[in-house]
Amino acid sequence: MTAALLRFVDRRITRYLLASVGALAVDVGSFLALLSLGVWAAGASAIGYSLGIVAHWLMSSRAVFIGNVAERGAGRTRQKALFVISALIGLGLTTGIVWAGDVSGFDPRLAKLVAIAVSFTVTWLVRSRVVFR
Repeated sequence: MTAALLRFVDRRITRYLLASVGALAVDVGSFLALLSLGVWAAGASAIGYSLGIVAHWLMSSRAVFIGNVAERGAGRTRQKALFVISALIGLGLTTGIVWAGDVSGFDPRLAKLVAIAVSFTVTWLVRSRVVFR
């Protein structure tokens, strides 16, 4: 069982899922806290997602894409820029979906769940095929 668990954790997509869960905890925790303070749903979503971006970079660059992180210098700066671009794509999707759900009368927490699924899929594709290739 231990060997199977180690193989499971060693898979890149599994590590990405685990890093995403950590970043998601930061994102959603912040989002819900801000909603409870009366912050506009789309703004709360954007702030939470932004905090999750920082957490995700730290986990992705240190635990997910090991061996694919560029060395210091221009290569690393380019990689960070591409990561930020992928994060901004996810941020735009998340904020837009939560905004659309909110103005359509849906519970912003449900809209956030849809946004999480869409953003996860898109950012995984961009990061695995462009940022950390």
